[in-house]
Amino acid sequence: MSETRVLLEHIDEPDLHTIGVYERLGGYRPLRKALFEMRPEEVLEELEESGLRGRGGAGFSMGKKASFIPRGTMDKFLCCNADESEPGAFKDRLLIQKNPHQLIEGCVIGSIAAGANKGFIFIRGEYAFQADILDAALIEAYGRGYVGERILGSEHSFDLVVHRGQGAYICGEETGLLDALEGKRGNPRLKPPFPANQGLYQGPTLINNVETLCNAPLIIDKGADWYRGLGKGNSTGTKIVSVSGNVQRPGNFEVELGITVREVIYGLAGGPPEGREIKCFFPGGSSAPVLTREHLDVPLTYEAMAEAGSMLGTASIIVVDDSQPLVPLALRLAEFYRHESCGKCTPCREGTNWTVKMLERIDEGEGTPMDLDILEQVQGNIIGNCLCVL
Repeated sequence: MSETRVLLEHIDEPDLHTIGVYERLGGYRPLRKALFEMRPEEVLEELEESGLRGRGGAGFSMGKKASFIPRGTMDKFLCCNADESEPGAFKDRLLIQKNPHQLIEGCVIGSIAAGANKGFIFIRGEYAFQADILDAALIEAYGRGYVGERILGSEHSFDLVVHRGQGAYICGEETGLLDALEGKRGNPRLKPPFPANQGLYQGPTLINNVETLCNAPLIIDKGADWYRGLGKGNSTGTKIVSVSGNVQRPGNFEVELGITVREVIYGLAGGPPEGREIKCFFPGGSSAPVLTREHLDVPLTYEAMAEAGSMLGTASIIVVDDSQPLVPLALRLAEFYRHESCGKCTPCREGTNWTVKMLERIDEGEGTPMDLDILEQVQGNIIGNCLCVL
């Protein structure tokens, strides 16, 4: 089983994080094409036609989202969500650390499509090393005229800032991210209004994940048809899958969407330790509903995962083998979500606390069958009754 490396094609190139190496490998050539060979609406159309869907969890079409941004001369914003706080996810960290210029170029191309003139990369506080690399790359990009006023002598201007968060899970939710960018406590907002109409500083705002924006230069360079040729059905392109837990070769693997979970876990990650069987796995980070070994042949597509009762999410597969007791695992996750709940919505604020207390009781051998019914009821009250899906 081999990877299909598109985003990660040059990831092992020495000094890829420097602008000289990135340019030598064809970097910023797609930006010149978008600026001088295409109209902004053609850039938008190319992204939309590619079928590129958000790689941060929701899976919404990037081009469609950008098309919602109203036209006009007001300030418009592009925000890159580099918070990556989902347990099990570590793909964006790799892209930022090894290939920061690809993200910067993706942000500028995204700004052309959306007509944005100001941009922010919101990176989680724990990624201090990666943020330093991104800051250095941004200085290089400004120095070469790829960012700033009248980019490369064109009519398009776009300023980009790296903003460091303070390490809150809720800031990975797009409206919580916007509040944090504005200097407030990171709390989710009521929608509508949606960020495309009323986002950062009440202005039209396009928000996309790191991996999503890194795909933009490739699509402009090679075309929407090329990108649609990868993947399966409406799940086009490649996806970086982060595999962790009880596997022999954990890490990031880039695969075409449509590959089965079994091929990723056993073919690329080496499967569970010798003599062990897979008990269950999280297909899209810890917030994705758990699937069992009966689902190992489910394809990694947005549609197939939804049909199986879960979600592709960030495609961060956490593998649990038969040596692991599930109650302590559930308790550890429940403690995380209780700690990270912003407290704005009562069902979540109270429900996450209840969940921890009941799981503690079960873990100590004092649980009753009724606890399972109450747990299910508490979780059901959180889903659909809160401002975000934490």
